[in-house]
Amino acid sequence: MLLEGIEILIVEDDLGDVELIRESLKMSKLKMVLNHVPDGQECMEYLRMQGQYKAAKKPDLVLLDLNLPKKDGRQVLAEMKTDPLFKRIPVVILTTSDNEADINKTYALGANCFVTKPVDFPQIKKIVNEIAEFWFTVVKLPAGK
Repeated sequence: MLLEGIEILIVEDDLGDVELIRESLKMSKLKMVLNHVPDGQECMEYLRMQGQYKAAKKPDLVLLDLNLPKKDGRQVLAEMKTDPLFKRIPVVILTTSDNEADINKTYALGANCFVTKPVDFPQIKKIVNEIAEFWFTVVKLPAGK
């Protein structure tokens, strides 16, 4: 599996959470390129390489918050999983929600994983690193982007 140049797209409106995720992933032995967009609308522009994202690379993994401005994570997930260009990109829901309805809905829409964000840095670091390790050292993903 890829161990270098792994492209991860973080879709998160809370800049504090983005920094915690970035700091957590910096400690990984995996070589990752971390990109960030603050809302669901920009996520879809990024994936479609529109506007300011014309040079964007297709991500190997998307970390998607549910509660986003402009277009929420559920809408983004639905769009991604119905588009042949994006439906094979693994999407990990990383959100503060632990609502059973959110869990059921996101899996029904095609989420690959649902993780409730812990509240403290050591736990966030552990969870984020486990997500990266799992998706890029354990799981066998289809070849090609």
